[in-house]
Amino acid sequence: MMARLERRGPDHDGSYSDGALGFGHRRLAIIDLSEHANQPMVDQELGLVLVFNGTIYNYPALRSELQGMGYHFFSDGDTEVILKAWHAWGAGCVEHMHGMYAFAVWNQREKTLFLARDRLGIKPLYYSQDGNRVRFASNTQALLACGDVATAIDPVGLHHQFTLHAVIPAPRTILEGVRKLAPGHTLLIDAKGGHQEHRYWRLSATRPEAPRSDGEWLEAIHDTLRAAVRKRSEIADVPVGVLLSGGLDSSLLVALLAEAGVSDLRTFSVGFEDHPEEKGSEFEYSDQVVERYQTRHRKFLIPNDQVLPRLPEAVDAMAEPMFGQDAVAFYLLAEQVSKEIKVVQSGQGADEVFGGYFWYPRMMAEASGSPAERFARHYFDRDHEEFLHTVSPAYRGDDYTRERIAELLSEPGADSFMDAVLRMDVTTLIVDDPVKRVDNMTMAWGLEARVPFLDHELVELAARCPPELKLREGGKYPLKAMARGLLPDSVIDRPKGYFPMPALKYVRGDFLHFMRDILESRACRERGLYSRAYVEMLLAAPEMHHTRLQGSKLWHLALLEFWLQRNVDGAG
Repeated sequence: MMARLERRGPDHDGSYSDGALGFGHRRLAIIDLSEHANQPMVDQELGLVLVFNGTIYNYPALRSELQGMGYHFFSDGDTEVILKAWHAWGAGCVEHMHGMYAFAVWNQREKTLFLARDRLGIKPLYYSQDGNRVRFASNTQALLACGDVATAIDPVGLHHQFTLHAVIPAPRTILEGVRKLAPGHTLLIDAKGGHQEHRYWRLSATRPEAPRSDGEWLEAIHDTLRAAVRKRSEIADVPVGVLLSGGLDSSLLVALLAEAGVSDLRTFSVGFEDHPEEKGSEFEYSDQVVERYQTRHRKFLIPNDQVLPRLPEAVDAMAEPMFGQDAVAFYLLAEQVSKEIKVVQSGQGADEVFGGYFWYPRMMAEASGSPAERFARHYFDRDHEEFLHTVSPAYRGDDYTRERIAELLSEPGADSFMDAVLRMDVTTLIVDDPVKRVDNMTMAWGLEARVPFLDHELVELAARCPPELKLREGGKYPLKAMARGLLPDSVIDRPKGYFPMPALKYVRGDFLHFMRDILESRACRERGLYSRAYVEMLLAAPEMHHTRLQGSKLWHLALLEFWLQRNVDGAG
């Protein structure tokens, strides 16, 4: 299992065992680079052992508070703070933490295992269980390495995979034997195998009792985002850079870091070859930001003939199969960035938190149908009827995705349909699409990506802000208003970019041959997942079949099959 995690933590490996328990850890050293902060971390005095992935941004304040309670520290980082916090507050420790994290605490005396995942699911936590054991890890590959995990396709997961462009909400995954702890949840496992799962965080999308003016909302959002960016810059014992796409979100991070007085700011951009239908780079925008703030900038232009040979590596780094065209872009960018730096800030989350996608205004304008229907009409990659034509009879079942979406949209604590949509996006959909993609692709190179737009205090504030204010001027109005004067107007007013990777959208040439070879392979035919008639229809006219969100349906089928071939067939 440890070998499958080495790239996520190249700096140190350690293990610990105690009767029925075994811990392994691969470390990426960012805070307290000394051996005192190595893991698994054992506190003999308290009888506790910890493995932890992530960063606790408020650890200095927590450490002071715990010292005031009489705790003594033998290291200087955030890892030991979690141990003491768990001892002081038990399961409630997570409510004191501000950061991104997945961790496990073993109580030597009571023989209990406590697992926790951060509120927004920025850090992953997968697990598998059978009658005899529970295993957990930061990716599915580490679980599959054990060789006895059930790898049958989960039919509900499959329906989500092809309907929500590869988002499978926790606890499910595409594989029956692999589950994931939901964001904002903890799990306590006792010596007899008993499980207690607890949801410790809920996002309220309701207006505050005291109404705020537009100006007051904008000021509060600016202050909270500024603090989130600063925290993610200061809490590190190594330099922190920015992945600069040229879009509003990452450009705003550069401006706010400059505003906070960060000097010698490092920025990095990636671009691809243009297609007749679509530009492949956004350098014209990122260059303007670099010029304004005089950052130390590196840009990488990656020709198409380099993308295809590297695609298998990117697929190997996916904890779950991902359809996002930019996964390989992040993978290749992270490779270059990791040669120069260990931590970056990234703009993921801004579109979901502040309503930046083109489908939100369309959903809001819809008046007919149930909330799930209004959502599905503008978001689902395939309706249920098409899904039934996509897969072979063995995998056809109920309309699981519509049922799940209806459930999520009807949860209490949302004032309107758009409040419910934005809350679901930020607490569920984003977790298993852009957030997971960025974590997997950066950590594959031992590079930590921090996402200030998913600071939970900012998310809580934005969720209470009226959707009409967020969706003004085509979406993300609070960020656009904040950016005036800080960024060139051309960057603020440009159409939204999508980290383009045109070759995976307009499938032709070598990319088409690659996908055809996968879908016509013996492994694919023997797996029997797809209806052959549907596969033949896509192969006959690959550029004709796009989803509502402009993804290639052929790429979806090829990617899932390729991921299964690379990660499941022969795993362990």
